[in-house]
Amino acid sequence: MNKNPNANVTRFSLIAAFGGFIFGLDAANISGAVRFVSSLFELDAIQQGTVVGCALLGVIVALFFTGNLVEKFGRAKVLLAIGLTYSLSSLLSATAVNYEMLVVGRFIGGVAFASITVSAMYIGEIAPAEKRGKFVSVNQFMIGLGLLLAFVINYFLIKSMASIDWLNNDNVWRVMLGAELIANAIWVALLVKIPESPRWLIMQNREAEARAVFSQIAPQQQVDDLVLQVKQSLREEAKLTTRKQLTELFSKRMRLVLMVAVIYAIVQGATGMNAVLFFAPMVFEQVGMSVEDTFMQTIVTGVVGLLATLIAIAFVEKLGRRILTLAGLVLVVVAHGSTYVGFSQASYVFDQQAMIAVESKLAEQNIAVDKIAELGGKSFDNDVALKQELASVFNKKELPLVSGAIIKATIQGVNAPLVLFGIFAFLAAFNLSIGPIMWVIFSEVFPNSVRSVALPFAALVQTISSWSIQQFFPWQLDNLGAASIFALYAVIGGVGLVLMYFILPETKGKSIEQIEMELARA
Repeated sequence: MNKNPNANVTRFSLIAAFGGFIFGLDAANISGAVRFVSSLFELDAIQQGTVVGCALLGVIVALFFTGNLVEKFGRAKVLLAIGLTYSLSSLLSATAVNYEMLVVGRFIGGVAFASITVSAMYIGEIAPAEKRGKFVSVNQFMIGLGLLLAFVINYFLIKSMASIDWLNNDNVWRVMLGAELIANAIWVALLVKIPESPRWLIMQNREAEARAVFSQIAPQQQVDDLVLQVKQSLREEAKLTTRKQLTELFSKRMRLVLMVAVIYAIVQGATGMNAVLFFAPMVFEQVGMSVEDTFMQTIVTGVVGLLATLIAIAFVEKLGRRILTLAGLVLVVVAHGSTYVGFSQASYVFDQQAMIAVESKLAEQNIAVDKIAELGGKSFDNDVALKQELASVFNKKELPLVSGAIIKATIQGVNAPLVLFGIFAFLAAFNLSIGPIMWVIFSEVFPNSVRSVALPFAALVQTISSWSIQQFFPWQLDNLGAASIFALYAVIGGVGLVLMYFILPETKGKSIEQIEMELARA
């Protein structure tokens, strides 16, 4: 028996959540790489969205069989398999020779992103009720840590392109994506040291092993009670097949639980985090920043997100899930409204000063300067009109490398402070509330009888919602404009705020069995 169960729970939770760190690395790396990939493989807006969004398609596929896998093989073994899958994804992505190979590599990485769901399930089953919220929130913290590290690395890679001869537009993205292999290897090595979920062991009639695990994560005097609680819960809820679990999940008894999970999942995914997260340099480019400046701003986003997640972890057990969720959604609406106002007044003018700056950038990229001769003196009332004109002037290889510089040289009227406040406030709001709290809610509201299918189902809804945002963001940016996109996100946040106010329960400090008795009634 280990005499420090709290330390063990912390260690096992951090290891399980390390998949979130790798996901954070991957998200930040692809956000930095997409500009260079688009140029190298000459991608259009939909293909750019696919390079980023195909990972979530992989998640959708994985979620259909994750439930069966964790029931058959256990949570810990599935996490180990996911770690190996991440390694394969990183290898294929970094060595991709064409668009199709990169999409396959990214898709496989999406399959591995099921780690977030399995981690939440594992942590929810080993952490004590009074600390479960903190430990499940660790998932979001690890994502934030991975994002920050990758943003820092990407920034210095971009700065180094001027001084390192072999680093250029065609290969810098390979270094970004390949660096994940180091983290993959570390995670796999750590995963072999975590025990199986004691709840799963009892479900498999392996009580002696379950007791041994409980002895590591709880005081010895509580082991008997914990075993009895799980066994009683399992006796009351006869073991169901996957099909029967799905039938139970969609039964009248589970209506409130399902409504809470589905609405939370849609709102969390559709308020735009994946647009800001996966296309961070592209978002900052719209304000009129240089390439180097956009990557510098991504570091700030990483810091803001990480600090906000730490605050959420500190207060999730004090303030509770409901208050943090509602307060976070209020800030989401305010933040997106600010971004909308900041972008709505922007116009683009090719005056003499702008033409000189653009010509300098074209010469730097070895692009014919006379391509923009007819643009001199022209002005555009919004970013959509500008991008349509640029798409007719530059080819798909040239456009990703020069669009940012052109926006920077020609933009007028944009309220950059409002935009930046909106983006950073949204990042803070998301990481303070709906980012980590959603996974806490998912790990708590579903009874043991349907847990192995309910968590993947809820994650599936969230994933589809998130996928729709990141798949179409480049296309929306070209065809709707930045202001309209963030106005839409604000509306979604507002609708979510109203709905969650009326249906979201408070679950802090309650055991999974207690929550079931309150929410899932016949």
